[in-house]
Amino acid sequence: MAESFDIAIIGGGISGVGMAIALQQAGITDFVVLERADDVGGTWQANTYPGCACDVPSNLYSYSFAPNPGWTRTYSRQPEIWDYVRGVADRFGVRRYIRLGVEVASADWHEDAGRWHLKTSDGEIDARVLVSAVGLLTEPKIPELPGVEKFGGAVFHSARWNHAFDVAGKRVAVVGTGASAIQFVPEIQPQVEQLHVFQRTAPWVVRHTARPTSERERSLFRRVPLLQWLVRGLIYTAREALVLGFVKRPRLMGIPERQARNHIADQLSDPKLIAKVTPDYSLGCKRILPSNDWYPALAQPNVELVTDAISQVTKKGIVTADGTEREVDAIILGTGFHVTDPPLGALVHGRGGRSLNDVWQGSMRAHLGCTVAGFPNLFLLLGPNTGLGHSSMVYVAESQIAYIMSALDTMTRRGVGVVEVTERAQAQSNAEIDRRMRTTIWNTGCRSWYIDANGRNSALWPDWTWRFRRRTSRFDADSYRVVG
Repeated sequence: MAESFDIAIIGGGISGVGMAIALQQAGITDFVVLERADDVGGTWQANTYPGCACDVPSNLYSYSFAPNPGWTRTYSRQPEIWDYVRGVADRFGVRRYIRLGVEVASADWHEDAGRWHLKTSDGEIDARVLVSAVGLLTEPKIPELPGVEKFGGAVFHSARWNHAFDVAGKRVAVVGTGASAIQFVPEIQPQVEQLHVFQRTAPWVVRHTARPTSERERSLFRRVPLLQWLVRGLIYTAREALVLGFVKRPRLMGIPERQARNHIADQLSDPKLIAKVTPDYSLGCKRILPSNDWYPALAQPNVELVTDAISQVTKKGIVTADGTEREVDAIILGTGFHVTDPPLGALVHGRGGRSLNDVWQGSMRAHLGCTVAGFPNLFLLLGPNTGLGHSSMVYVAESQIAYIMSALDTMTRRGVGVVEVTERAQAQSNAEIDRRMRTTIWNTGCRSWYIDANGRNSALWPDWTWRFRRRTSRFDADSYRVVG
């Protein structure tokens, strides 16, 4: 017999922990958080590759209700962020609601009962309301490399780093030059014998302003919390200014693009290497990556940047389109995540037994990135079109948590058992997103992980984040069908 809860939350990352805290603070205790890993933290628990860090300033990439005056760096690294999330879960006492090591195999809406039925690795659960807090950067994307099964060395994704494999003195191939590779390549370069970095598209890399914080700064933040709030506000405002270039006037991105070109010229002198690392698309079309170590690492004698396409993997190494075989001891995949085609889409079945994938047909769509027509009492945290290219996803998660809490409050006050967004409301909100997206920098022709199989940008929010917060500050009941 299935265990019964009022609310079930899938995922114990930053958004899942934040949702749990909001429920508890509202006096709601009949809920459970299901986390497949052995601890909370989400992407910051899973990604342990060398050099893993956040590219959003620490004072902004944190809960608004739990500022941390003790950040040791202006841009924190993975261990410190993971410690922070775990500490917040402990501090607010929500661990008692979290079940670790529990993976959800399926979630099905039962129309007659008006409840969700979940099959998990730890038994069956049913709940009136289901909240997905799995996030976008969850499932590693493994490229199809012909012959990889024959390779005699180690193969692993950066998000599942094999710490048992010692890279020291080894010949290593890195496939991909995205955000993760930008961070771990400079870390392993001094240790390896030879490093071959396989690049499909050059990323725009800008100067990084990361630095250690001083004890004086940390002491001031502890003694004067308002000062840290002021710094957070200034960082938020500066980051929000990028929306002018990303969304409103893409031509403005020419200014930071010139600075990025200067960054290349300052750090590299080899004309052939400069040509390889210089992108052929507008800065901002793909995610902008900050690093002061990437270009110097590529210029080292034991590093080769390969731009020829991979044709196959052999027992000993990788063969490129020109017929060259490079023998290596390990292949590390820095190839990102299933962002626009999340595995969750196949697991969640709504009205009529249709899965999210059946409804989405290759393009994720939701109302305010949170609710989907045909899926009653389902709320998504960091769902479709909630990603950001410039600011903190914690800000978005907190905005949606407030929206869900408003929905739950509305349901309680009105005696409503089931809410489901209407097709019309969902279509209108997505039409507005698509209209705004047409003239953004992300729609200027580059190939990025923002774009789904149908060529639609279903990952990003094309507007100010404060406008998203305003839109989600109150549950818009008029956009929903309700059942008493």
